[in-house]
Amino acid sequence: MRHRAILRRPAILTRRLFSLTIRAIVITSMSFGVAFGFLSGATAKGAHYDPNTFAIGVSALFGAACGAIGILISRIRQMKAELRGLEASLEQAADRNWEIREAQERARSFFEAQGDVIVRRDAAGAITYANDAFCALAGRTRAELLATTFALPVEAASEPRLLPDGTRLYDQKITAAEGARWVSWHEVAVRCDAGSETQSVGRDITDRINAERALGEARDQAEAANRAKSRFLAMVSHEIRTPLNGILGMADLLGDTALTPEQSTYVKAMKASGETLLSLIEEILDFSKIEAGRLDVAARPFALAPFVEEAVELLGPRAQAKGLEVCGFVDERLPACVIGDAARLRQVLFNLAGNAIKFTEKGGVSIIVEPGEQPDAVILAVADTGIGIAAEDEKRIFLEFEQADGGATRKFAGTGLGLAISKRIVESMGGSIGVESSPGEGAVFRVTVTLPRAGGPAAAEEPALTVPDLAGNDILIVAPAAIEASLIARRLQRWGARTTIVPDEHVAAALLPEQAWSTVLVDHALGTLASTAFVRLAAAIPRRLALITPALREELPALKQAGFTGYLIKPVRAASLAARFSADDAFERGAGVESDQAPREARRAGSLSILVAEDNEINALLARALLVKLGHRPTLAASGAATVESWLGARAAGTPYDRVLMDVHMPGMDGLEATRRIRAIEAEDHSARTPILALTANASAEDRDACLAAGMDGFLVKPLDRERLAAALAAPEAALAA
Repeated sequence: MRHRAILRRPAILTRRLFSLTIRAIVITSMSFGVAFGFLSGATAKGAHYDPNTFAIGVSALFGAACGAIGILISRIRQMKAELRGLEASLEQAADRNWEIREAQERARSFFEAQGDVIVRRDAAGAITYANDAFCALAGRTRAELLATTFALPVEAASEPRLLPDGTRLYDQKITAAEGARWVSWHEVAVRCDAGSETQSVGRDITDRINAERALGEARDQAEAANRAKSRFLAMVSHEIRTPLNGILGMADLLGDTALTPEQSTYVKAMKASGETLLSLIEEILDFSKIEAGRLDVAARPFALAPFVEEAVELLGPRAQAKGLEVCGFVDERLPACVIGDAARLRQVLFNLAGNAIKFTEKGGVSIIVEPGEQPDAVILAVADTGIGIAAEDEKRIFLEFEQADGGATRKFAGTGLGLAISKRIVESMGGSIGVESSPGEGAVFRVTVTLPRAGGPAAAEEPALTVPDLAGNDILIVAPAAIEASLIARRLQRWGARTTIVPDEHVAAALLPEQAWSTVLVDHALGTLASTAFVRLAAAIPRRLALITPALREELPALKQAGFTGYLIKPVRAASLAARFSADDAFERGAGVESDQAPREARRAGSLSILVAEDNEINALLARALLVKLGHRPTLAASGAATVESWLGARAAGTPYDRVLMDVHMPGMDGLEATRRIRAIEAEDHSARTPILALTANASAEDRDACLAAGMDGFLVKPLDRERLAAALAAPEAALAA
């Protein structure tokens, strides 16, 4: 606007000059007319000359002329000043006009230098501007493109998107002179002198599209490789488990025969090595599932205290074999029944506690479960008195295939996957895991997970612990190791008792006369002589309890005869501890280890006719031997077709099989197809359903689902375990959770 005003000033000046000129002419004409009239009147014949009047008239005319001349001079000066101002404005306008042209040239050069494609079109779609990039993409000159409706040929296009500011975004695959190119367009409406135009700015994204395509192909290849790896691991697992099933099973059967002490040692070593190999296979398979994102977390109600105590009891033999204590404690403030994945949580506990036992040479391991700071948060702490972990290794040990004891001189074996698997499982539950440790001072692993309180029937099924009232009771605990003793004392204190822990019988004997003790607990780890000698000194104490390991059950009669009033099996359960303080005589009649050699008549009472489908001769021999030992009558079939024929033959003879153990992988007709045929025949004849249990080395969820979908009733994973096999035969539906 200012530029236009400056351009209009010369026209205004011209009009003012013209007006001034007209005024000067008019004033001059008037003055001349007045003077001419005056002179004419004065010189006329009839006029009378009056010098005074003449002088006055001349003066008036001269004054008028001078005034007119002064006005003209003033106006001329004003016009000269305006003219100088206009000249300066014209110079400024010229400078600004040059700057505008220079800015336009720079903008044009900038647009031309851009790698982006820029084109502008009017309302009719005609091109009003196109930069060099667009011309190069179109393969035409700018002159050929301007004022035309030329459009680039499109091979493919995405759906356009409209932004809030009116910008339109879309991608197009263009057929260009150099080949197909992908262009990402940004279209926006712009205003100009001619009205409104559409400016399109396109960026060549061909390289990005190709990179994304290559990345997608690489991802697909990686996923395919991962699936192939999973299939390979599953296949290798099956192939390894099959001979391992024979090794462990035969070692178990061999251990039941009459062996020399040297042979028993070799059999135990063989079985321990096989179990170690089996645990390594389980870790690798678990890690492959986690890595593939196939780790399923199933939250179900479970009883928290029995869950921890059962885990501790399962770890007990391993720890006690090394002379270590293992114990557990569940805070009574926690709910009796919670909701969570007990199987995965048990796996984490076994990993942490198993590592603790492995890296501990003296002392023991404790599992303490307490409430967390947040609602429903539960902290599971696994503490040991082992070698400890250096600060720089605390984060590294949670990585895959890493161990704190690394290097060629490492003392402890393992894959280094246990903690990594535990960390992934805990994180999949929305929890966290950490460690506190110092070299030589043991370690404490803390797992924090959210386990909401279970309500409804699940919580009602769990019986509440009957807590004894021990207010006013003074209890003396004599134990050389204070790990389990401290947890027993902690629980007794919760029940109102006052406790004292001493390390040996000498200190305990010195404390006996100092006060009236209501109970004394003596750890049999003191030794038989020391414990029995001390309990005789403590004969005046009403309750005298012995703490023993399961291996010492045969000494119960001797302990009762020595003066003990009861016993507790380590690790001590809360319910057992409460029961011992509620009963006067805690010795069971005939307490001892139940013999595995049950009378043949008792075994025959529940004898079953069982068809075993197994193509591996060693595994078939093992299954047959286990079933015979369990008192059943096995029949072997080496293929799926033979299994169906044997099943049909037994049914036709009127002696149908009570159970079928079906190997999944067999030559020809596999176990799944054989099961489907048996189920089809039963459905057609409306006959009774024969329970079929799958035998497989593959423990994945897919294999389990495939077996159940085929019509099987249970699932047994190789290597076969005698107890699990017996339980599955007794209740096939229980094998679903095996």
